[in-house]
Amino acid sequence: MKKILDQSNKKLETICAVVVTYNRKKLLIECLEALLKQTRPLDGIYIIDNASTDGTPELLKEKGFIQELPPEELNEPWEKEFKKESLPIFYVRMHENTGGAGGFHEGVKRAYEKGYDWLWLMDDDVEAVKNGLEELLKFKHISSCIHPIKIFEDGSIFNWNGYICEKIGDFVHLEENFKDNEFCVVNYGCFEGMLISKKIIHKIGNPDPKFFIIGDDTYYGYLASKYTNVVYVKHVALVKKIKKQIKKPNKLTLYLINRNLTYVFLKISQYKKFTLILRFYKALKNVIKYKTLVPLEGFMDGLKEKWGKEKKYLGK
Repeated sequence: MKKILDQSNKKLETICAVVVTYNRKKLLIECLEALLKQTRPLDGIYIIDNASTDGTPELLKEKGFIQELPPEELNEPWEKEFKKESLPIFYVRMHENTGGAGGFHEGVKRAYEKGYDWLWLMDDDVEAVKNGLEELLKFKHISSCIHPIKIFEDGSIFNWNGYICEKIGDFVHLEENFKDNEFCVVNYGCFEGMLISKKIIHKIGNPDPKFFIIGDDTYYGYLASKYTNVVYVKHVALVKKIKKQIKKPNKLTLYLINRNLTYVFLKISQYKKFTLILRFYKALKNVIKYKTLVPLEGFMDGLKEKWGKEKKYLGK
């Protein structure tokens, strides 16, 4: 199997994809099949199944990604190694839904412990173009944390280039789209295609599971930016299969946006009093807009670093 030759130490580098899934079995299969077709072959795939209830294990077995179903009753994560076209497939069935943050924590931890040199992190609703990994690796000489640009299936671009301003503790989005450059440097991350070196994981640890969803990848990329250029490349590497709809967010999303981003930006901010006022203003704006006190509760829990309360909003 083809591997990267690292010229600095003449060592063959290995790459493992980490895919986190929850109740999107058809999209998951499309994501996995695209990974099998990469022009730069992978050396392994970790599938983290967040206790899906839609028949995900059964479809994985039907499609040959696993050859055995997990036990029905689990009190802890269950892992087993399988083969698909000679490629190691590590299937982890979680005992409960730990959210994207918990899933990436588990996947990064396990793949890192297996000794892979690079991890390619992605949700189940994205599909890598055939030469996606090959294109990303062209930037490994300038970065140990590389992100692809994403497009929707209609060809529109999902553009998130920008940076976190540490002075105010908030996002600053850039309207310009690379211009004549092949990449731009950012200081936060996205778990829809982040390719990260084990050298950086060694320094910053695993993604933090307490976020559940929202902000976990933002903060992980920020931590990585302290040790490497975090780059966002112009070449298309992923297709985003689910297009965001303009609609009222559910209570879980409203709670987590305000809790998690309050926590993140207060951690990062150089002027915490200003950031505190800014986050309160944004939470209050959401209270008025959506006619619910949930955003304010999220803000207060982020401020006090209270975790785990998202469970009462699951399904709401």
